[in-house]
Amino acid sequence: MSNTQHPTPDGDVRGFLFELVQLEDRLSLRAAHRPQVKPVCADWSAADVRRRIAAGRRELLPRAIGMHKEPGLSVLDATAGLGRDGYVLAALGATVTLAERHSDLVALLRDAHRRALGRDDTHEAAQRIDIVEADAVGLMCSGRSWDVIHLDPMYPHRDKSALPQKEMQFLRELIGGDDDADALLGPALRAARRRVVVKRPMDAPFLADCKPAFQLSGKQARYDVYLPLSSAPA
Repeated sequence: MSNTQHPTPDGDVRGFLFELVQLEDRLSLRAAHRPQVKPVCADWSAADVRRRIAAGRRELLPRAIGMHKEPGLSVLDATAGLGRDGYVLAALGATVTLAERHSDLVALLRDAHRRALGRDDTHEAAQRIDIVEADAVGLMCSGRSWDVIHLDPMYPHRDKSALPQKEMQFLRELIGGDDDADALLGPALRAARRRVVVKRPMDAPFLADCKPAFQLSGKQARYDVYLPLSSAPA
């Protein structure tokens, strides 16, 4: 069990207390300050994940990544969260590095990976996933490179539309808003060989005020696509 309290930027403790607990076959994160809310886990076999995989490489995210043209790309999911996007990309053929800086989320990711490796229907995709506990900027500045880098920072002024409400609350209370998100784009453009894909709410400003080369838009979110040779953050 891991108990953590998380300070606000001004140094005051917000009173949030999270616990990593083993529930049946999986590791889960419980909000002790919200006893009425069920714990959250990283579930890569959930119905919404299976649906996205069944939709194939023409779904919005794989198209933004470029997998409809070349499925076997190497992808860094630099803000991995609970790993759903990364697992979907791996199941569709990409080799994926999941990077996450928060230790509790890393523990959930590694537990989901362990379970996926142990199932016949998810083993192959899980073999294409590597999990790294690291700050994304430091990892991208380490000299490593990937075909594509995917960024999905927590937008501080709106809910993450792709997440169920409970999980959005957990992530926001656990990590807060990604106030340093603008600092991700420059290192990403230097570490990506082909493109950088940034998920944003429909009305959110461009990351680092940098206009993308093109966009793909859905009903609740859009993907801003940057080409490293032609893009530079403002």
